[in-house]
Amino acid sequence: MKVSLLIATYNWPEALLLVLESVKNQSVLPNEIIIADDGSNNETRQVIENFRTTTVIELHHIWQEDIGFRLAEIRNKAIVKSQFEYIIQIDGDVILHKDYIKDHIYYAAKNTFITGPRVLLLKETTQFALTSKITKFNPFTRNIKNRFNAIHAPLINQLIRPKKTPVEKLIFKVRGCNMSFWRQDLLDINGYEEDFKTWGREDSDLSARLIKKGVALRKLRLAGIQYHLNHNEQEKNNIEQNNAILDKNKKATSFWCENGISKQNEIL
Repeated sequence: MKVSLLIATYNWPEALLLVLESVKNQSVLPNEIIIADDGSNNETRQVIENFRTTTVIELHHIWQEDIGFRLAEIRNKAIVKSQFEYIIQIDGDVILHKDYIKDHIYYAAKNTFITGPRVLLLKETTQFALTSKITKFNPFTRNIKNRFNAIHAPLINQLIRPKKTPVEKLIFKVRGCNMSFWRQDLLDINGYEEDFKTWGREDSDLSARLIKKGVALRKLRLAGIQYHLNHNEQEKNNIEQNNAILDKNKKATSFWCENGISKQNEIL
């Protein structure tokens, strides 16, 4: 199975550098990296170009103009660009455990999509990682939250079956920074709903429509581990508007969204 690793980023080049270094150190490498860039400046571009000279992994930088939060749109553009059958999706502020890609591949199964855990690095540890270029952490690392999630025991997932999770519970079940899918499933539901123009709920909406299509959710435990760098939270001023979009699509009979990836196919 060949894998496209999709990394969403916006104007945090120091963090993206650590993320890319953790990708380079994977026990199983992705077949390509696609940077989904929602309008970063030239510092981010320079990090990507410098990294390109240090890796054998095929690397693509998909950029769009910075005219506001358009995460759903840039992810759709990256999905269109992807070449391989399986997509692993992360954000540009998460450092990967060395077996992260390996775990997602191992538990990939037809008619299933995956979400995994994350460990939160507190402010002190984040600053140390950024200044010292540290990409290796463990359950005993100081100043981390959700420490249990840092234990790597992937075989426990053999005991956990994928579930067709009720869509009303999805807000609490998925994190877009740690997910993986079959590319064809994403195309079948028309990818991300691009009506989401501010932070929040785009991943829940995508997941709800995948489940409506008949794709079960597998939530990894003690596998697919990532370490999330501390930063200020996104503004949630328009979360009720996004909740309304999510509710509308959950109530619809179709799993297809009109304002989705098909538009990007036409553009690109």
